[in-house]
Amino acid sequence: MTTPSSTTPSTVTPAGQDPASVPGGAPRGWGSLGPVGLVLAGGISVQFGGALAVMLMPRAGALGVVTLRLLVAAVVLMAVCRPRLRGHSRTDWGTVVVFGLAMAGMNGLFYQSVDRIPLGPAVTLEVLGPLILSVVASRRAINLVWAALALVGVFLLGGGGFSSLDPLGVLFALGAGGMWAAYIVFSARTGRRFPQADGLALAMAVAAVLFLPLGVAEAGTKLLDPTTVALGGAVALLSSVLPYTLELLALRRLPASTFAILMSLEPAIAATAGFLLLNQTLTAPEAAAIALVIVASMGAVRTQAGPRPGKRKVSSGV
Repeated sequence: MTTPSSTTPSTVTPAGQDPASVPGGAPRGWGSLGPVGLVLAGGISVQFGGALAVMLMPRAGALGVVTLRLLVAAVVLMAVCRPRLRGHSRTDWGTVVVFGLAMAGMNGLFYQSVDRIPLGPAVTLEVLGPLILSVVASRRAINLVWAALALVGVFLLGGGGFSSLDPLGVLFALGAGGMWAAYIVFSARTGRRFPQADGLALAMAVAAVLFLPLGVAEAGTKLLDPTTVALGGAVALLSSVLPYTLELLALRRLPASTFAILMSLEPAIAATAGFLLLNQTLTAPEAAAIALVIVASMGAVRTQAGPRPGKRKVSSGV
């Protein structure tokens, strides 16, 4: 659940900025994985962090888990980035606040979803947000095919009417997808207005502050339990800090289109994490549905990345 562009699923990078602007290179240990390995490691980290969050929910509730994740991630990012607070316009701050709202909404709705339906189907429904954004932004007829393929997948996932899934969980997942699309747009805008990952750190802080009352209302003093705090910190590191860092490092050497295709595999990774950690199995139709959504996402990305018919690259002549 993270971008050099604001029009394709490749824009799920949380920093929403040119990765070349991130100072420093990849540490040797991570860099040896190669860019594809970094993205896959980030995806695995996110989904296994999501599975850990599901395991933590009986202790702190969905809203409590989100609060812990956002708070720990905000503290880490603010300490590492140390963003400058002065010298920004009202528009800059407005962009960061909306980015934080989208981040809070995306996380809150998604965790409400996985509290009700399995992780794999939840991520499959959520990824429809970036997919629809890509189809709408590209305005190419071929992307209607990918959208139709994704809808077939959603139909299969719901067994013709979502009778096998909690309807409220489905709505939360779809809402999370809509917030993911908003997150993509404002991630890119924030990246253009703030240097390095400063905007991400500030937006994470905004999201944490906004969500804190909800988490306290649901979990209360449970948020102060040492075990709960430790597990919440692990969720934050696995689902936010580590994958965001790995993706930024990967994007310095990886084309955006390739990155987006790799990110399209997240429903499959989520289903695997759900099976290994939560004993969540998939029926044959659900597995086929996830496969269709993955293919649709990959097709949309490849179409978006390819040259438009009749268009030529024009040299600036400078």
